[in-house]
Amino acid sequence: MPEAPVIIVGAGIAGLVAATRISQAGLPVVLLEARNRIGGRIFTQHDSSGSAIEFGAEFIHGRPSEIWQPLENAGAVITEIEGQSWCVSHGKISSCEFFSQVDSILDSMDDSHPDESFLTFLERRFPNPSQEPGLVEAKRRAIAYVSGFNAADPALIGVRWLTSETRAEVKNQGDRAFRSENGYVDLLGAFLRQIEHSNVRITMGAVVERVEWKPGTAKVVARVDNTEAAFTSAHILITLPISLLQASQGIGTVEFVPVLPREKVASLEHIEMGKVIRMVLRFRHRFWDTISPTAESRRSGNKTLIDMGFLFSEDECFPTWWTSMPKKEPVITGWAPFRAAERLSGLSQSTITDKALGTLSTSLGVSMRDLEGLLDASYVHDWQTDPFSRGAYSYGKVGALEAQRELGKPVESTLFFAGEATDTSGNNGTVHGAIASGYRAAEEIIRATRK
Repeated sequence: MPEAPVIIVGAGIAGLVAATRISQAGLPVVLLEARNRIGGRIFTQHDSSGSAIEFGAEFIHGRPSEIWQPLENAGAVITEIEGQSWCVSHGKISSCEFFSQVDSILDSMDDSHPDESFLTFLERRFPNPSQEPGLVEAKRRAIAYVSGFNAADPALIGVRWLTSETRAEVKNQGDRAFRSENGYVDLLGAFLRQIEHSNVRITMGAVVERVEWKPGTAKVVARVDNTEAAFTSAHILITLPISLLQASQGIGTVEFVPVLPREKVASLEHIEMGKVIRMVLRFRHRFWDTISPTAESRRSGNKTLIDMGFLFSEDECFPTWWTSMPKKEPVITGWAPFRAAERLSGLSQSTITDKALGTLSTSLGVSMRDLEGLLDASYVHDWQTDPFSRGAYSYGKVGALEAQRELGKPVESTLFFAGEATDTSGNNGTVHGAIASGYRAAEEIIRATRK
């Protein structure tokens, strides 16, 4: 009698990696994906010029082997991101002077203290009763950085989690950032080629609704093309985003029968899903190449924004922008995290595009009429309204480190868990953290099949 396949719920990068490794061990795999595409929160499309438009993950943060090794084996071209950072404050474009102040604040975080939120830490460590303007500004910039980079609520995100993240970044040279030539689709392709001739069956449009389980066996009930289908196995791997594990209703919600162990359910309370909306604008030409910063910045040798990599503003909708540097493409990406995402979520693409153009108009001193005339295409993805993500990526609240470990633990050698939210190395919210979790869960399953 043939061996029952391992069932994997979710064909994001964690599920795809796990399927690759499990199939290499000689085990058949059925990979169930609710969408009509693989990749999950990796979502690359290409515009009419062939340029990669990333709706999800874009940057390779540092040099993690989980990403670099498969890309290099596949012959992908990887380019380090370059460019100058500019800041807009009080209507003026100038060099960003706050990075060292923010670094100083972040470096002062100490996980030897009882865990606390980032906002609580700021008030305890930098009370500023006299409201000294420099410190007020530094704290504001630190909050903006933590909220922006992690798409997180600074009143919820935990200092111990942030400290763990910082250490992981140092280990991976996370102060450097890279892109693959064709976007993250290069990475997906590298893993897809590995399973192309293996015993892995991918079923698209399979919306899992229920997992019935007991020690040693489980049944996954899904709706495929509006028809109920059941898949049975002794080993089920769940790679759903944390937001879906936390959800109690709506499409994408999965019911566990019986419910998951109390400890695992409790771990979900310490992990939060970040919020973000991405806006990519393609213009007919790089209009910012001729825009001049302040006179002081020009005197330092920066005559225009031609080498702009990042633009930071105080805008309430799109506080962060980046270009395609070092490529000189007429493309700029807007990042709307946390509160900005809440303001924009659910609005139409045309409305969000207008908000984005308004931000650029105010920040760069270009009229809306001129920007609208130059606009060639706009692309938006609202991750909050995406039913199979319901957010961007996870971050840890106070007390999260043990929660992530608990979330990733197998249940009765029957239910297994992977995904970036289960990473315990400080790489939550990253593609390499998701990949590492997929390998970890695959090894757990392989060991379980050999008992």
